[in-house]
Amino acid sequence: MSATERRAELSGMRALAHPLRLRLLSLLTARALSASEAARELGESQANISYHMRHLLAAGLLELAEETSVRGGRAKRYRHDPASGESVPAGSLADYAVLASAVSEELRRRSLERVPGAPGAFSDAEVWLPPEAWQRVRELAKELGVLLHDAAQPPDTPGTVRASATLMMFEMARKGTPE
Repeated sequence: MSATERRAELSGMRALAHPLRLRLLSLLTARALSASEAARELGESQANISYHMRHLLAAGLLELAEETSVRGGRAKRYRHDPASGESVPAGSLADYAVLASAVSEELRRRSLERVPGAPGAFSDAEVWLPPEAWQRVRELAKELGVLLHDAAQPPDTPGTVRASATLMMFEMARKGTPE
């Protein structure tokens, strides 16, 4: 792998491996926002959000949706195309562990906002599957992701349910297991 390919790989993995960036991607799935608008929505500083949006943009996870005039200046609004994650390289085991840690932290934050007693779904597995079953499970997960993102609405849209979904699937090494 060339140094350029490695930098691109790290850029994509590092862009995803931060809980605030994960929140931004979710927020920018349903609508295009400027850094200032996203900062207000997330209760963060505009400078902090702008910094993280630059990383997401550089990694190809955000796209410029529109530019508008605001008080004599230009406001750029960005949106997240959920399919852009397909272009982010998997990275090394250490890179993936950093991403898993960020996802875990974001899941912990979201779980504190769960509606007690509301229906949900949970599954956890470390299993051995035939290759065709593993392929079908991955296809279903991708379909679920598309459905979630395609149906996403701007925050507080009347008649919507605020929901959290986290799914991280990967093939595990056979290390320590007899063939």
